Amino acid sequence: MFFFEKKNQKTFTNLAAALAIGVLAGCTSPDAQFYTLQQTQGTQATNPSLTLAKNIEVRTPGLAGYLDRSDIVLKNANYRLGVNDQQRWAEPLGDMIGRVLTEDLAQRLPHTSVFGQGGAISADPDARVEVDIQRFDADAGGTVTLAAQIAIEAGRNHTPIMTRHVVLTADPPAAGAAPLAATLSTLLGQLADVICGNAPPA
Repeated sequence: MFFFEKKNQKTFTNLAAALAIGVLAGCTSPDAQFYTLQQTQGTQATNPSLTLAKNIEVRTPGLAGYLDRSDIVLKNANYRLGVNDQQRWAEPLGDMIGRVLTEDLAQRLPHTSVFGQGGAISADPDARVEVDIQRFDADAGGTVTLAAQIAIEAGRNHTPIMTRHVVLTADPPAAGAAPLAATLSTLLGQLADVICGNAPPA
């Protein structure tokens, strides 16, 4: 009796392990393509609330729920999302937006230390940048939209300096995930320009 129960237990354990391996193997297709956003160049900041700050913290951006996924949302039209499960972001989208926005702001604020909320730096910031991403996709016609609420706060008391709703659009050079990622990177750089007090291109 003991031998029979032990044998069944071992069989069950092996079966569970095989199923777990199968699930893990199915999580990432060998044909999946991974994409990332990149920092874009801009002019130096003119917003005195930021240019006079020694340390600026970029808070981890808020992200609309439909965007909070590994698959890239290619289109958002007619109440339906266009998603290809073979085309994915290389890291969580909220973290990637925060990282790239930090790089964009650092390039525009060369005399200021700009760091992300989730990084290793824990200096007391003179200013904080907060962003809530509401749109980050293309419409039925292919036009890419970045819609966001931005806020800048000063000091430890979180004194509001600026709150603004921003909508930026651009047409990608071609269809597909790579041109979309490039256009989203450009719009994210333009969002950094707005935060820095520089007008984005018309």
